[in-house]
Amino acid sequence: MNCPKCGLPKELCVCEDITRGAQKVRVRKDRRAFGKFVTVVDGFDDVDVSNVAKELKRKLACGGTIKDGKIELQGDHSTKVKDVLTEMGFPAESID
Repeated sequence: MNCPKCGLPKELCVCEDITRGAQKVRVRKDRRAFGKFVTVVDGFDDVDVSNVAKELKRKLACGGTIKDGKIELQGDHSTKVKDVLTEMGFPAESID
């Protein structure tokens, strides 16, 4: 099967890598009910958010969900998320 953007086979497609470089990802923490912290990661445009969320949850050993294109991770992981995102190919200077 070919990529709908570039026409290359899925194995050779670099569209997602290129779009990761153009993202402006924002990481923040919110306080929810009963004083629990939630780390919110947003600012994704043309990236498969479900794969990013899956990888973040696996690397940080926490639960989480996707709501309205935002990734919500259980707990305060705001310092570690930037490291994991840079490992995944997002440029460090585009992560706030």
